[in-house]
Amino acid sequence: MMNNKIKPQTLLSTLWIFVLLNIIFRDLHQMVKVDFIEEILTGSVNGIRITDELMLLGGFLAEIPILMVLLSRILNRNANKFANIIAGVITIAVFATGIPYLDIDDAFHMAIETAAILWIFRIAWKLPAQDNMNNTESHA
Repeated sequence: MMNNKIKPQTLLSTLWIFVLLNIIFRDLHQMVKVDFIEEILTGSVNGIRITDELMLLGGFLAEIPILMVLLSRILNRNANKFANIIAGVITIAVFATGIPYLDIDDAFHMAIETAAILWIFRIAWKLPAQDNMNNTESHA
């Protein structure tokens, strides 16, 4: 049974951690494949040249789930709703760029990551627009 006492912001943050751990594991899992390592050493993966600019773009895209772990807990409900939906759309779009190159384990992880993001959408969509929480909490 689900614990219905978990605050939506806490659950959103936890789901982003879950997504992030799956992304990290999927990437690390690729590194044990000899042909993948050999391909990386050529400076090109799946026909795409690995440049500093591409690595920077990858860093920005990887930062989205990392940032959402924090933002899901600190943003007010209205901002939280939109940030989670926008971050989820961008993250799923990034996943979609890898679809032509999926192997079975990548597909497995991507399905789990996508399911978690769909759950994030559901929770974020249901967040009320106004914060009904007590505003007496300290904002350190």
